[in-house]
Amino acid sequence: MDKQNDGWLLHFKNGNSVYADVVIAADGANSKIRPYITPIKAFYSGVTMLEGNIYDAKKAAPQIFKLLNSGKIMAFGNKKNILMGQKGNGEIGFYVSFKADENWTTQSGLDFTDKTQVLDWFKTFYLEWSPSWHELFEQAATPFIPRPIYCMPLDQMWEPLPNLTMLGDAAHVMPPFAGEGANMAMLDALELSDCLTSNNYTTVQEAISVYELSMRKRASTAAKESLDNGEVMHSEKALSTMLEFFSGH
Repeated sequence: MDKQNDGWLLHFKNGNSVYADVVIAADGANSKIRPYITPIKAFYSGVTMLEGNIYDAKKAAPQIFKLLNSGKIMAFGNKKNILMGQKGNGEIGFYVSFKADENWTTQSGLDFTDKTQVLDWFKTFYLEWSPSWHELFEQAATPFIPRPIYCMPLDQMWEPLPNLTMLGDAAHVMPPFAGEGANMAMLDALELSDCLTSNNYTTVQEAISVYELSMRKRASTAAKESLDNGEVMHSEKALSTMLEFFSGH
């Protein structure tokens, strides 16, 4: 992006360039626009997830499909998790979630396109876990996708700009362990649109400033909850703690 007049000239990969008087970064955790607002970067949470997907799961993975029963599963043990849910098109998406070095993806030596290699890793790393989970890896599509989990600093601050702001993961990427990421993004969009269309502010910059103050405050609360939950879910007592949590409701 280049500053032009009172707005921005956006240059796209396909060669097109477009002018906008106001730009809203809604381009996710790896936002190309965020650096124009702040140099603050996300930090590694200490947790890595390995994502897999099973197509036509009813036929491909009948045991897991039956166990899942069109719902979700969270399995805990020995500081490791398996999280999964059934999608509306009959697929199963799953994650193995564990504490690891930030560079685990490259340091593990795994070929994530090789199901046998990844299954062997699971059998070793999740040694105490039931063989019933092996079906996930035997039937998953490849490649598996390693996902180091990042979080924006809870105290991030920047000066509001007159023609540029952001929402969703671009503004406040956080771990998934409170289930609030998408909720925050939708509330961002609502509050930002309210501010930009309100008659209470004399300038766009003022409207953006009010939105960003509110957005950062509530996103920080949600991110802390996500980080705290992540620690609980990857602790020695994760299973008993989570059972107590759900029993309390």
